[in-house]
Amino acid sequence: MLFIIGFLVVLLSVAGGYIMHGGVLGVLWQPSEFIIIFGAALGAFLISNSMHLVKETGKRLPRAIFGSATSEKLYLDLLGLLFDIFNKARREGMMSIEGDIEVPAESGIFTRYPALLKDKRIIEFLTDNLRIMTTSNMAPHEIESMIDAEIETQMHELSEPSHAVHRVADALPGFGIVAAVLGIVITMQKLGGPPEALGQSVAAALVGTFVGIFAAYGFVGPMSNRLASVAEEEIKMFECVKAAIVATANGLPPQLAVEFARKTLYSGERPSFTELDEHIRSR
Repeated sequence: MLFIIGFLVVLLSVAGGYIMHGGVLGVLWQPSEFIIIFGAALGAFLISNSMHLVKETGKRLPRAIFGSATSEKLYLDLLGLLFDIFNKARREGMMSIEGDIEVPAESGIFTRYPALLKDKRIIEFLTDNLRIMTTSNMAPHEIESMIDAEIETQMHELSEPSHAVHRVADALPGFGIVAAVLGIVITMQKLGGPPEALGQSVAAALVGTFVGIFAAYGFVGPMSNRLASVAEEEIKMFECVKAAIVATANGLPPQLAVEFARKTLYSGERPSFTELDEHIRSR
């Protein structure tokens, strides 16, 4: 919602100020300039990125536009899932959860949380590290070090779409200048013609510079920042899982393990102690 509101504020502020100065919006409609600028930007985006990153960027853009990747309800489900797993492991032994982590989609524990099951990345992260706990005798500090390395890799991957879009934002003013230069070339061909035609041609050329700068700083640049924020929100889920696993590896009971995990979350979406306790009891 904030993205849409911000989009409208930027658009209406610039257009409104332009009209107040006596500008005519029709003059800004230069389809050929748009094709040059945005077509070149798209081509540069495809040249500089792998197919995997192009698809990942397209997949993550809706999350940035239409809402956060995480929520208090999703965090409650994650903490509840962690409690259920570690509670079963404490009562029945670590090997008792082997069947759950091998096939999460058929697990009685995991299927209680369908929203989490849809996130293959976090489920794979959780089950992989639980599998290591059940099949090895690694010390807690070794487990923590290994998980830190994986989180760093995950953060790098989640941040790449933001970097890719940011590079497009950096390039847009340059493509605007390219469109303007081409417009000036066309204007030079019209020398000797009516002054009105020359004025219209120069105005069309300047629109290219305007569009490139406006799109870069008004929309594409902020979009890259939003993608970065979504990545940081998502990585909090990984840090939450890590805190619970390390606490469990150190011998803490499930209640304290999930409390360690809860403390890693940002205050804006972090459920309270009471909310978490009620959520666990309701399960």
